[in-house]
Amino acid sequence: MILVNLITGFLGSGKTTTLLHLLAHKPAHENWAILVNEFGEIGIDGALLAESGALLKEIPGGCMCCVNGLPMQVGLNMLLRQHQFDRLLIEPTGLGHPKQILAMLSAEAYQPWLTLQASLALLDPRQLSDARIRENENFRDQLAAADIIIANKQDRWQEEDRQALAQWQTEHQGARQLICTEYGRIDPALLDQPRRNLRTLPQGEAHHQHQRGSGLAALRLDRHAPWRRAFNQGQGYYACGWAFNSDTLFDTVGILEWARLAPVERVKGVMRIAEGAVSINRQGADFHIETRQTPPPDSRIEIIHHSDADWNQLQSELLKLRLNS
Repeated sequence: MILVNLITGFLGSGKTTTLLHLLAHKPAHENWAILVNEFGEIGIDGALLAESGALLKEIPGGCMCCVNGLPMQVGLNMLLRQHQFDRLLIEPTGLGHPKQILAMLSAEAYQPWLTLQASLALLDPRQLSDARIRENENFRDQLAAADIIIANKQDRWQEEDRQALAQWQTEHQGARQLICTEYGRIDPALLDQPRRNLRTLPQGEAHHQHQRGSGLAALRLDRHAPWRRAFNQGQGYYACGWAFNSDTLFDTVGILEWARLAPVERVKGVMRIAEGAVSINRQGADFHIETRQTPPPDSRIEIIHHSDADWNQLQSELLKLRLNS
């Protein structure tokens, strides 16, 4: 039996960082797999998790449970057929609704293979003060479905954030465990807790609304197509991403400033630079960069924003930062 944990959380709550922490502390004798889903078409998390040592299956472009759950079924079935592993961690998009994913994992067809363990939801308490996020049905239902709440980014909280978290606890926590941490540093033993939260969730109709611009074209790069752009829209959010082939290097200071100053909500990427490679993770004013030991096979960067943006202007500024353009 393969142990399965669902790790949810709204945009920028720290899901990928938490996954990296858990993978760095997994038992040496166990093999783990990750099924990761992103709202954008480009697929950044796969590059960030590539050095984790886990088996990895990506489902880019929207919500893995859309289209009657087919993308998730295909990805999950491929992992089960092609590999042997002890634990599966599933990271849906931050804009994904948990109901159909949990229902699928609990379905009779998977019962001989999978044991659904505790579901974890990452929460940045600062988002509780943003009515647009607080009232988002996916944000509410991710927290409602979880067995354990991980209040993350504690190093960034202000007093009003602590008060907002305390109020949320009073109104919504119930008997569930809540853990406060930073950088996703949680005890891997949490994964072994059983699933106890069996409350009924609403369907979450909004998460089925997507408008794709270019499918997975951004993933097909060769020497004749040095870069591609991909676009996705749904649930009141817009995603635009770019992928560049391995020959393309970026000005280090320039790409960091571009990501830091872009007038958008979310920027995430792994970029090849003259010094090697750098990962970029920005949520609002939070800006985190990290050098990479092994350069990725290509460069990928993606923007998510709650309204339409001047993508062409952002693209023009990005293209000027190529050292070998």
